Amino acid sequence: MKQSFSQKVYQFTRQIPAGKVAVYGQIAAKLGKPKAARAVGNALHRNPDPKTIPCYRVVSQEGRLAPSFREQRKKLLKDGVKFKDKKHVDLKKHLWERSL
Repeated sequence: MKQSFSQKVYQFTRQIPAGKVAVYGQIAAKLGKPKAARAVGNALHRNPDPKTIPCYRVVSQEGRLAPSFREQRKKLLKDGVKFKDKKHVDLKKHLWERSL
């Protein structure tokens, strides 16, 4: 059976290791839909299984956290992710580069 775009997003996001982050546009591009960053965000907003799909490891292309970022920041810090400031992940250190 063919996977939906959301299912592909969840599958990709499950692979992001602790201590690393991905950006919405990066996930969209890796899934063959480079202009679908917003669709990635929408899929992650509807995350059906937060225990196995670490959507908190996905940030904006500037490394910015979600608008209500406190919980996301707390989880990323627990993973060992460093921040440039209160709302921005240090992407030079923590961006996950993965090929499909």
